[in-house]
Amino acid sequence: MFPGGEAAAAPPPPAAPAGAAPGGRVSHPGGRCRAGSFSSQIYNQHNAEGLNLEQAFHRMAQTESNLDHDVSWFLLPSYWAKMVVALISFLCFANSYDGDFVFDDSEAIINNKDLRAETPLGDLWHHDFWGSKLSSNTSHKSYRPLTVLTFRINYLFAGGFYPVGFHVINIILHCTISVLMVDVFSILLGGLQFSNKGRRLNLAPKTSLLAALLFAVHPVHTECVAGIVGRADLLCALFFLLSFLGYCKAFRENKEGHHFSIFWVLVSVILGAIAMLCKEQGITILGLNAVFDALVVNKLNVLELIQKLLHKDKSLENAGLLRKGLLFRITLLMSGGASILYIRWRIMGTGPPAFTEVDNPASFADSLFVRAVNYNYYYSLNAWLLLCPWWLCFDWSMGCIPLIKSVSDWRIIALAALWFCLIGLICQALCSEDSHKRRILTLGLGFLIIPFLPASNLFFRVGFVIAERVIYLPSIGYCILFTYGFSLLSKQAKKKVHYNVGKNLADKGNQSAAIKYYREAVRLNPKYVHAMNNLGNILKERNELQEAEELLSLAVQIQPDFAAAWMNLGIVQNSLRRFEEAEQSYWTAIKHRKKYPDCYYNLGRLYADLNRHIDALNAWRNATVLKPEHSLAWNNMIILLDNTGNLAQAEAVGREALELIPNDHSLMFSLANVLGKSQKYKESEALFLKAIKANPNAASYHGNLAVLYHRWGNLDLAKKHYEVSLKLDPMAPGTKENYNLLRRKLEQLQKKSGA
Repeated sequence: MFPGGEAAAAPPPPAAPAGAAPGGRVSHPGGRCRAGSFSSQIYNQHNAEGLNLEQAFHRMAQTESNLDHDVSWFLLPSYWAKMVVALISFLCFANSYDGDFVFDDSEAIINNKDLRAETPLGDLWHHDFWGSKLSSNTSHKSYRPLTVLTFRINYLFAGGFYPVGFHVINIILHCTISVLMVDVFSILLGGLQFSNKGRRLNLAPKTSLLAALLFAVHPVHTECVAGIVGRADLLCALFFLLSFLGYCKAFRENKEGHHFSIFWVLVSVILGAIAMLCKEQGITILGLNAVFDALVVNKLNVLELIQKLLHKDKSLENAGLLRKGLLFRITLLMSGGASILYIRWRIMGTGPPAFTEVDNPASFADSLFVRAVNYNYYYSLNAWLLLCPWWLCFDWSMGCIPLIKSVSDWRIIALAALWFCLIGLICQALCSEDSHKRRILTLGLGFLIIPFLPASNLFFRVGFVIAERVIYLPSIGYCILFTYGFSLLSKQAKKKVHYNVGKNLADKGNQSAAIKYYREAVRLNPKYVHAMNNLGNILKERNELQEAEELLSLAVQIQPDFAAAWMNLGIVQNSLRRFEEAEQSYWTAIKHRKKYPDCYYNLGRLYADLNRHIDALNAWRNATVLKPEHSLAWNNMIILLDNTGNLAQAEAVGREALELIPNDHSLMFSLANVLGKSQKYKESEALFLKAIKANPNAASYHGNLAVLYHRWGNLDLAKKHYEVSLKLDPMAPGTKENYNLLRRKLEQLQKKSGA
């Protein structure tokens, strides 16, 4: 009833324009909204406007880097890469071919009766490296019968003690090992992937070549290659690598997924045993194979596993311990290793080797402190020889390194520096959210430390202070870490490459030019998953969904743990209305990156499209827990609760969000709509005005405030804000119709008052 007379036929109430994301516009699917029913549509990541690729909250994210993409280094086919490594390793050590028998060569070769034809071959299995009986109290217990056998073959073929043949074999062995390193580093740096035909893929051709070249030319290998007795280390390394490559052969991918071959696991154990019969360090490959299996094959998160163990979590299967036969394979490796060590111990006579104080002074120190400090100082010197091989020496005994007996000795600094670096690397290897980084650092540290353990004095006394030959195998880990560090530096120093140019152009909104550069980056490197990811992102924005899906599918095939590409693939599949596949892609992304708020946000958007409201709310709540400032997730929760009639919950969520993000005008707008529906007009008005003050050019803000005033009866203010809204956006949905309704009502009121 209007004042002053009879009831008049009132015009239909005004329709509220749909709420929209700042900088964008979302159409309301259900036609008009009654005045005061401030319903809004859930923010859709596919319709954001006015935001570049770097700023858009829904943009396809980028993730872990592939080392090859960060290294400015030439790319060679595998065959040529191995030829280059072989040639360079040969050139570096070829000048040692005419050396004489020196130092330990006299005892191990010239004075070793096991090399002579009159000594039965069977004696090799009961004698140590120097030809003494293992049961003797004076034996050093160095049990290397296969190495001695190669010396014997050298002697027989040469017809005597002619050193050239011995040196040539050492050079050939080092060249062969360096060539094998190309394959080993391609797995350690690039991961283990197989083609559909079962052929192993080299996903890091440039960095594996760089690491292999570093290994081939490292000066610390001089003692092993130029000294004939260093053949023990060379043969050990050869079978060590063959054991690792054999273990990798145990894995294939087929249509059913991962499986493994027990045969190749057993072959790996046998090759590890052969490596140990060349030199004691060879047994450590079995432990490294187990580490590789856990980290690369099973993608185990070590920190997560430790936390589960500490909290006595029974869901260890979810942590990967029992998946894909890992526990069974580790049992095989450990059983094989234990059997080999037991047999070795029995052959050795079950007694420890006998050394003198001259051989290893620190091990004879009475003080535990002195022993521990000096052992750690020796470790730091070994690390320094890898970093800066300037002080090379064939014999570090006889007082070359005086004992540290006091904390005032300045050499203590070396210990601190070593452990500072190691702890830093270990923390990164365990705690980094980048799975690629965790894998490389852990493998690098594993190959650096584990093969060195037999020479560390931790388990038994060794007969030397420092021996450069024992760093031959640990240098593999050093080469991994060095190459990774070099790739990080290269990434910082890189200028104007196709990928970076494309990314800069995309960030500036020049998508056409960016596509050209990204396509060129993919052409130059068909496995460049990050270029594929970004190119797929742009193609998706241009609605070229089929090609976007092909690129993203290829990216996750090349790098299965590429979480961002999985999420982006889910976005494309959602746009193609293949909802089940999209949901699976989102969950795969979350599997590979547990803390992934953007993916939870997109997953919630999918559930909202499917009217799975509870699932949508849970997904958005996860996004806000992981990222409390996730404005879009908060907004969508408010809007979904609003649209489903849960006004009290919507209000509570809105207030919680504004406490966390007090200056977010979009949250003010959404909560104002809810308060308007709840007839809390004064508080709703205050929030609308605050949102407009923060973003005065949002037509929807003025339009919905006008609806509030219209419903509230403040018609003049309603008219003012309708006009502002139409000025900002003449095509704003519903606003023009509401404005016309208001004008007719004002005209009726004027006529009534005039009458």
